[in-house]
Amino acid sequence: MLQLLLPLSTLWGHILAAPAPTQPHGIRLEGDLTLGGLFPVHAKGPAGVPCGPIKKEKGIHRLEAMLYALDRVNGDPTVLPNLTLGARILDTCSRDTYALEQALGFVRSLLPPAEGEGQCADGSPPRRPPPERLVGVIGASASSVSIMVANVLRLFNIPQISYASTAPELSDPARYGFFSRVVPPDSEQAEAMVAVARALGWSYVATVASEGSYGESGVEAFVQSSREAGGLCIAQSIKIPREPRPGEFDKVIGRLMETSTARGVVLFANEDDIRRVLEAAARANLSGHFSWVGSDSWGAKLGPVQGLEPAADGAITILPKRASVPGFDEYFTSRSLENNRRNLWFHEFWEEDFNCHLPHSEPQSEPHTGPVRKCTGRERIGRDSPYEQEGKVQFVIDAVLAMARALHSLAAELCPGGGLCPHMDPPDGRRLLQHIRGVNFSGSAGTPVSFNENGDAPGRYDIFQFQGANGSGSYRAVGQWVQGLHLQVDAMTWGSNRSVPPSVCSLPCGPGEKKTPVKGVPCCWHCELCSGYRFLAEPQSCQACPPHLRPTTNHTSCRPTPVLRLQWGDPCAAVPLALATLGLMATAFVLLTFIKHHETPIVKASGRELSYVLLVGIALVYAITFLMVAEPGVGVCAMRRLFLGLGMSLSYAALLTKTNRIYRIFEQGKRSVTPPRFISPTSQLVITFALSGMQLVGAAMWLLLRPPHALVDYEMGRTPDPEDARGVLRCDMAEGATLACLAHALLLMLTTTVYAVKARGVPETFNEAKPIGFAMYTTCVVWLAFGPIFFGAARSAERVHVQTATLTVSMSLSASVPLGLLYAPKVYVILLHPERNQPRRPRADPPP
Repeated sequence: MLQLLLPLSTLWGHILAAPAPTQPHGIRLEGDLTLGGLFPVHAKGPAGVPCGPIKKEKGIHRLEAMLYALDRVNGDPTVLPNLTLGARILDTCSRDTYALEQALGFVRSLLPPAEGEGQCADGSPPRRPPPERLVGVIGASASSVSIMVANVLRLFNIPQISYASTAPELSDPARYGFFSRVVPPDSEQAEAMVAVARALGWSYVATVASEGSYGESGVEAFVQSSREAGGLCIAQSIKIPREPRPGEFDKVIGRLMETSTARGVVLFANEDDIRRVLEAAARANLSGHFSWVGSDSWGAKLGPVQGLEPAADGAITILPKRASVPGFDEYFTSRSLENNRRNLWFHEFWEEDFNCHLPHSEPQSEPHTGPVRKCTGRERIGRDSPYEQEGKVQFVIDAVLAMARALHSLAAELCPGGGLCPHMDPPDGRRLLQHIRGVNFSGSAGTPVSFNENGDAPGRYDIFQFQGANGSGSYRAVGQWVQGLHLQVDAMTWGSNRSVPPSVCSLPCGPGEKKTPVKGVPCCWHCELCSGYRFLAEPQSCQACPPHLRPTTNHTSCRPTPVLRLQWGDPCAAVPLALATLGLMATAFVLLTFIKHHETPIVKASGRELSYVLLVGIALVYAITFLMVAEPGVGVCAMRRLFLGLGMSLSYAALLTKTNRIYRIFEQGKRSVTPPRFISPTSQLVITFALSGMQLVGAAMWLLLRPPHALVDYEMGRTPDPEDARGVLRCDMAEGATLACLAHALLLMLTTTVYAVKARGVPETFNEAKPIGFAMYTTCVVWLAFGPIFFGAARSAERVHVQTATLTVSMSLSASVPLGLLYAPKVYVILLHPERNQPRRPRADPPP
């Protein structure tokens, strides 16, 4: 302790040696116990001058509130009976360093004497006045001042109660254990301001703070509270220097415009800085662009907004809950130069308030332009000048009452007989602090006064909005914060806009767009459309729709994909059906013609048995078209497997048998007169059915090993544009399975073609080798054209229908080729030239 006292003593010696300030030192009121008072009676002076002009509201109003509260306490016989409270009130001049110099006067008597002060010149001890019994200090106003003073008072265990300091760091009991306040800390104010911003739908705001404890701690508390609440990001934090340079505030507005979408601006600044920020916004023609949220330093004061109503219009301000103290209004308006001589600065207030000049007064630091009238002394506050009770008057009175009640409680404990006993001369600061923290009473305006373990008052705030679009604005109460926000958004106005101005980093994403957060700034994002088959599952993620679903047009959900079915009237079905119908009719006509002329030479010569088998195979090929067009089901799919390749296998097996028989007969005739084996009709039928039966056996085994079923193929109908996507109802036969069904028939076709080529040298008048050859060549051309069309169909929902049409048309054409080349000439002769279809009579032997 001694190490700390000695530097303070030295500092005090320097202060005594310094020139006296131009302002009066302070007010001294005698009493049994003395309360210190710290008030910003004057504004901060220019460079080199500690004090500037008088501050009427924040200075004189608050100072008079303390004097009024002392009068109430001293006039109340139930509080501190037989004891009188005195005061030592000092001017801080709104400067922390100057306030520290002034506050050292509170503890001067407690400091050890400086070197040379211990004795007089004749060696006798100096005669000193009895020390002041300073029991506590009321103040200060600015947090930076309270912090400096609290560090000194703590060393001497002197309790301190502030009426306006709200910096969160003052809640630290380890550093400021003797500090208390009747206003809530900025941490609760910041929480209320965060709640206001969130209630307005803001997610991105900027902060502006005056350099110093109040501004910087307030913004820090706001940032911390916004992180804890979530959903609110800080665009940028701007600090106004303690001594701003010319153009500094224009730069502040310029920086705010760098994040122009953050229209909400939170201000933790002193009154002068607030006004200069508004002036800079007006100069930049940005009135109405920013939506200000001001702390209690702005509150409901007219000073920051006077003449700047358009720039301040819509500003939301917060102020600890307060009420006017009626007794103070009567007291203050009755003050005059005659009855208020105890206030050393009252004459300055009088000159400023009534814009006059008192005789024998010193010139004002900021002289008025033009002639100034002389004060008469008969002016009256509220009659000859505007008057409105300053917002912190209630808290000044409550701070004095809290200190008085704590002293009363301590005196009742230490001095049961009343009066000033030795235990209270002076009182123990630590015990007094315990009694201060234990007070709980109804304050001067009827609001409760109490402290928590850190010396903070509970947070209770009124929320105002400055509504000044018409040029003459006023503050309107729009809500309150008492353990939660209650905001009347409907009562708020926003200039020409009826809705709350947005303050966001990024605009909301449209339907079906996901938010991609910007790294490090969770309130900023880029909007990306959920493209393709994805939909917006969550605000920040897209998910793919299940295979049987496709996204809605706005990609907000999934919907069923339409199923495409081949209808009988569709072009892809109508054309193949028409060809198949004509083919069946032609086949039936040929078959009937052959049956009717069964015993004619042409029918006999064509090999009746194989001709009928060939016609049945051709009919099956035509008939498969109807199965391919029919709606897939278990029965239809099973029949497709059985009959898709059976008709072609039967047809080509018959043609192969015919061609092979002719080829073997004439090849054998070249070598021997003995006919080859297996050329009888029965043998030919057995060979034909054996070759075609292999197709039937393979299809039957397929049916047993893998039972058929119908399915909806959504992958086949999946297109780049989901709007065109379709599910395709089909059998479980992919392109490869279809070719597998036709593989055996195509192999027989190729083999037949080979034998047709070998038999091309057979005489035309004897057999059908050449018509069969032409038929096979044409069929090969048909199937060669089939491949590119079948496999080259565009990938779409109609692909399977195009492939179905291509397959059925190719099959119908391949059936029509032998029907036209092999049977049409015979029917032509049978029906139109029957004379050619007569059996030849045996020639008579020529006469010998």
